This record gives sequence, structure tokens and C-alpha cells, in this order.
Amino acid sequence: MAASLAAGRGGGVLLYAAGRLLLRLGPAGRRCFRTAVTYQAEDENCMAEIVNVVFVDRAGQRIPVQGRAGEDVLRLAQKNGIDLEGACEASLACSTCHVYVSHDFVDKLPAPDEREEDMLDMAPLLQENSRLGCQVILCKELEGAEFTLPKITRNFYVDGHVPKPH
Repeated sequence: MAASLAAGRGGGVLLYAAGRLLLRLGPAGRRCFRTAVTYQAEDENCMAEIVNVVFVDRAGQRIPVQGRAGEDVLRLAQKNGIDLEGACEASLACSTCHVYVSHDFVDKLPAPDEREEDMLDMAPLLQENSRLGCQVILCKELEGAEFTLPKITRNFYVDGHVPKPH
């Protein structure tokens, strides 16, 4: 696999392989890396781009939150105390992080791959704008997007267990 280096904004260095960002070094040498499902950072300051989005919970309450570009919607919801389950911990093995993406923004997302579509087929109340929150990665183009939680979901947890992000 061939890799290439590029200069990032603010003096950082980016490492690409097969067209995907693998490693980002910030200007002060802070290391960031990208996994298949989420963006992780050793230092919160590594990602400078803030993205403002709104979650609409099952009761219809609008909850504005700020996320960082590269963060997935599931982790953002959990980090802000929004009841989005994610039973499989973003491994594309369930549909418990099913959300509706506001119609103005659904076309700004990459098309779901076959594995995501297979999991969405298990989600109750599926709509054209349905996506799995673990597969929606925030970017500046999603500024102002709304993510609505469906009225019902297939809950994989039992006995009142509440998932805690790690």
C-alpha cells in the first residue's frame, strides 16, 4: 500500500493511504488517527472545526449540540446524554443508532454502503432519510443539520441497562 504525506491546515502533517486519511499530526505534534467508524484524538484540540447540529429526541424536544468534524453522530449523541443506544458499539451489527437526517442535509452525506443498508432494513419506521448514527461522520457541510430519533427502536439492551460510551 502506497502512502503519501500532505501539509495540513495550521502547519500540521497528514498521512494518506489508498485515498483515506490515516494519521494527522497537529502543529504541536499532537497525533490524531482515523478508524473505520469514528475519529479518535489524543487531544481534543486536534480537531479545530466545530459543527453545530440539533438532535430531536423522541418527545420532540430540540437539543442543540456542538461536535467536531470527524466525530460520528452516535458518539456525539451519547456524549451529550441523548438516548441513542448503539448496542453494537458502532460495529455495524445492529440498527439501534437509527436516526432521520434532515432532508436538506441527507444528500450531503455519502451513500450508505451495503452493510449499513442491511442493518437499516432491520430498523422500525424506516424512511428515505434514515441513516445509522455510527456511520454519519460530522463535517462542516453538516453545519445546522438535524438528527431526529425515531419514535420507536429495537432495543437490544434489557433490564434497564443504559449504555455508556467509552
